[in-house]
Amino acid sequence: MKFQEIKKLNKDERDKKIKELKIELIKSKVATSKTGNAKSKEIKKIIAQILTFNRSEKDGLKNK
Repeated sequence: MKFQEIKKLNKDERDKKIKELKIELIKSKVATSKTGNAKSKEIKKIIAQILTFNRSEKDGLKNK
């Protein structure tokens, strides 16, 4: 998921996406012993991007 796609989502959609990704991360960690952790790393990266965007949007609203 690219940052431009994250910007297009509204707050509720981003929250829902984070929940989905966290579940996917748990499933990925279970499968990590078999395949490696490349997928886990990518999932964590997307979660971090969404949380960063949420925080920057929240801070931006406070400054206005």
